[in-house]
Amino acid sequence: MTGRSWIDAVLAAGATAASFVPDGGGSAETKRFLDTELVEDKALAVHPVAASAWRPPVAAFLDGFQQWRVVAYDRIVPVVRGWVAAAVRRRGPDRRPRTIHEIGREVIITFADRLSPAVRAALDSAGVPIRSIADERWGAPAAVLGAARVALETERVRIEREAGARWAEQAPADEWLVVDGVLSEHAALAAHPRALSVVKSPGAQYFDGADLERALTLAAGHRTSLFRPAARGSGSVYSWYLRLWPWEGQDLLYGLVRIEAPARAETIAQASALSAWLLTERAPLTAPDAHWDRLLYPLHDVETYLRARAPAILTPDSVGQLPARRA
Repeated sequence: MTGRSWIDAVLAAGATAASFVPDGGGSAETKRFLDTELVEDKALAVHPVAASAWRPPVAAFLDGFQQWRVVAYDRIVPVVRGWVAAAVRRRGPDRRPRTIHEIGREVIITFADRLSPAVRAALDSAGVPIRSIADERWGAPAAVLGAARVALETERVRIEREAGARWAEQAPADEWLVVDGVLSEHAALAAHPRALSVVKSPGAQYFDGADLERALTLAAGHRTSLFRPAARGSGSVYSWYLRLWPWEGQDLLYGLVRIEAPARAETIAQASALSAWLLTERAPLTAPDAHWDRLLYPLHDVETYLRARAPAILTPDSVGQLPARRA
């Protein structure tokens, strides 16, 4: 079924129409991982990143996209229509990006075990994958929608891994890949010698005391020593902080990103050259994007491409929110 037809079937089965569009903010790192191992320098140090003429002749960029809205309630159980997508865009010597891998998928997210039999039957016949949220996540409306967001983000990461695995299988020998997000979540990429990632919401805490202050007050165009963060996913990586823009007069995290790359000796030797390359990818500016100070333009290009190709599922079917006038 199409999105509209399965929604009609759910409403005909007894659900109540809804048109709530949650805010589109993504997830951010918030955990503490203090069992960090330095792999460069005896103590966390700050290194200036010198300008370098090196850049890969061919580079690819991987990003994902998600959007969702509540389309119905079965009593108080929300039925969410979501769209997740991921793409890899390659930029060759002519500097023009071209899409080489793309995945897009509609999903239904709900507490399937709490649905009435009629609504569940309507969803089962929709032909759209259903992602059921575990019943222990049930609670107040805010908690329920938070659980739906997590389920959608999990689905987005799943297809980002699919796109990354396709790239790893087919990548030319001279091509590098830059991923938006956490590289250690991608088993195929965390072991690839020419993959790295940019974490633009570096809220996880890997240091404490003076080391934490040193990392958060990096000057623009500087990086920290490399460290091995606590295991986050299926791959072991090295990481370092890099400041893209001056933070003075702004927020501590302004222009601060965390880089992840495979845990290899070559990564330590390449860290400064890779950092210098990433600094060149700040232009053109991605403003007015809310995170422009931490968003590399080629990754912004992938997201823009995916957003343009996504179905317009966020637009409510009826814009009138006032009660119908009684005669």
